[in-house]
Amino acid sequence: MKNIAIIPARSGSKGVRNKNIKELNGKPLMAYTIEAALASKEFDEVMVSTDSLQYAEIATQYGAEVPFLRSQATSSDTSGSWDMVLEVLDGYRKFDRVFDTFCLLQPTSPLRNVRDIKNAYALYRKKADFAVVSVCEAEHSPLWYGHLPDSQELNGFINKTAMNQRQAGGKFYRLNGAIYIVNCNRFEIDKYLYQKGSYAYIMEQKRSIDIDTEIDFKLVEVILSEETKNKRAGI
Repeated sequence: MKNIAIIPARSGSKGVRNKNIKELNGKPLMAYTIEAALASKEFDEVMVSTDSLQYAEIATQYGAEVPFLRSQATSSDTSGSWDMVLEVLDGYRKFDRVFDTFCLLQPTSPLRNVRDIKNAYALYRKKADFAVVSVCEAEHSPLWYGHLPDSQELNGFINKTAMNQRQAGGKFYRLNGAIYIVNCNRFEIDKYLYQKGSYAYIMEQKRSIDIDTEIDFKLVEVILSEETKNKRAGI
């Protein structure tokens, strides 16, 4: 089985300026994902999909391949990740390189580790026909969410029956964006992953932080600093 890791690193992020290369405890953010992908030994190719020559240079310094830059069509704020994946797979075909699976690893999930990648691939090999997608337990029950009218009146904001039954509803999980392992052939026919033959890989909430804001960035800095301190102390 030939596998490719695709690490999307578009430039020009709005929430955190240049977040994919922003230094996080001594390394650019994308480096954590590149290093984890390489160390997992699961991939025939670890590539970064970027529209920036600067990002490409940094990616190659940490061991990733950048055989081509992302097109303008897949580099805008409104571009979808799946269009970028199709562009990558098509680009490699031009080099006569075809893969059985791709693994989308977003650089904004730096706490996802080597063990997560290896365990997710083990799950894929054991059970999946289509995909393995990482999730974590939801921090809050969706039964506490609702739509507000312009008036902000709370009438009907939460369903009374659902609220009374919230303890019996079981655990809720959410996508965490850290790992998407997908069968390439099936993906090119149907991009909807959440169907028969796809399975969830459950991650801890702590490792599921997806950096979107400066607050997220600072939280991950604290966690990584604490982990480094514990390693030095032999904890």
